[in-house]
Amino acid sequence: MNDQSMYVCNSCGEQIVIPLDLSAGTIQEYVEDCPVCCHPNIIHIEIDRRGKPQLWSEPEQD
Repeated sequence: MNDQSMYVCNSCGEQIVIPLDLSAGTIQEYVEDCPVCCHPNIIHIEIDRRGKPQLWSEPEQD
């Protein structure tokens, strides 16, 4: 399995490549600031039984 994946920032539309931490489990959720526009994104990662990650983001609400 690849140890990196990509999401699209909801604020600026940039594609952001992030490392995957497989030791954190098959379902993960955390907040990460976009390195381009600095807006926070909630990152969701789900890794299926075959080891394939699904990754998406949504804007963090105040």
